[in-house]
Amino acid sequence: MMTYQQTLDFLYSRLPMFTRIGASAFKKDLTNTIAFCNALGNPQNKYKTIHVGGTNGKGSTSHMLAAILQQAGYKTGLYTSPHLKDFRERIRVNGKMVAKGFVTKFVEEQQTLISEIEPSFFEVTVAMAFSYFEQQNVDVAIIEVGLGGRLDSTNIIQPELSVITNISLDHTNMLGDTFAQIAFEKAGIIKSGTPVIIGEHHSETDPVFIQKAAAQNANLIFAQNNLSVTNINKRANKLRLDIIEKDQILFKNLTLDLTGGYQLKNILTVIETSIQLRKLGYKLTDEAVYAALKNVKKLTGLQGRWQTLGKKPLVICDTGHNKAGIAEVIENIKQTPHEKLHMVIGMVKDKDISAVLALLPAYAEYYFCSPNLERALPVEELKMQANEHQLDGHTFNSVSEAFQAAKAAANEKDLIFIGGSTFVVAEII
Repeated sequence: MMTYQQTLDFLYSRLPMFTRIGASAFKKDLTNTIAFCNALGNPQNKYKTIHVGGTNGKGSTSHMLAAILQQAGYKTGLYTSPHLKDFRERIRVNGKMVAKGFVTKFVEEQQTLISEIEPSFFEVTVAMAFSYFEQQNVDVAIIEVGLGGRLDSTNIIQPELSVITNISLDHTNMLGDTFAQIAFEKAGIIKSGTPVIIGEHHSETDPVFIQKAAAQNANLIFAQNNLSVTNINKRANKLRLDIIEKDQILFKNLTLDLTGGYQLKNILTVIETSIQLRKLGYKLTDEAVYAALKNVKKLTGLQGRWQTLGKKPLVICDTGHNKAGIAEVIENIKQTPHEKLHMVIGMVKDKDISAVLALLPAYAEYYFCSPNLERALPVEELKMQANEHQLDGHTFNSVSEAFQAAKAAANEKDLIFIGGSTFVVAEII
């Protein structure tokens, strides 16, 4: 019998893992996942699901939807990736992480199947999540897409509803290097006769979604067509706003505990999804929506989204890591009062590094580092590329050393930002 730590060591070291080695761990079809779940009795078909994809915002959207369903009284599963600190963050029921004993028992019992199928780390964790949600007898599970959509391991479910938050350029080496190509991959989660909500309009991606939805006879809803945000007010780590539907206030003084500016886009997707779920028979009261969105982090355990880690100096981290995500981070920084800006930055090799660096402010002091994984961009290479964009700073041997140096240099009115990669944030939280 393996211990929990031995189980994690097996998962991390023996199985192809995208976060560790990159594209070579990404399987180009669903064969392994289908075979694995067939052997388990297809647990994913034993409860209702909602599928959430998109380039940015799918994690926040998944957590907000889970909080609403949870608050409304539904036993709610939540599968997300990657995790920040604890592997078990990926699999939750009503905000509570999967038990260590289940993780160990599942891997132990499926050793023969794992040897036969030779799945990736992600394929095993998806099957584990599906199995756990069946064991826990959930009413509904929110399933976040890992990468892409069409060939993602999660794409064997038949959801009640599909959600695609937005499209931007990320993972271009695997999904394509145009908005339309990436949209094609994301649109792969659109299922026959299943309503699909698109969070944001884009001239290059709208036709892809319209064509796919028509081919699948799926009702297509653009959240931005029906809803808008007004009376935005941010204070005391809360974001307050009104949601407007057809010139009428739908939600007045809706308060979010997720305060990043990009949540103004995600909230439209979440509210439109809630409206469509009501049409499907879900009893989601306004009171449940208000209470849930005020306490998403407490209800679901979400971390790393414009998260305040300290004050005097103000320390904020965010997992935004592609061009669109970093653009939102920079907007948030501009709206945050501070004197000097200190940026603790690390990245991984397979991102559009130049495009991200081009967005970063030249006036900041930089603390370059590398997260502790094989995909990490070497810190000296990061510094060299940053210098080409007139970004100056020093290199450090670890994320923690870079953060400690930033804290030592900052005064009480400064802002320390930590990011560039999910894995940099993970090492700090």
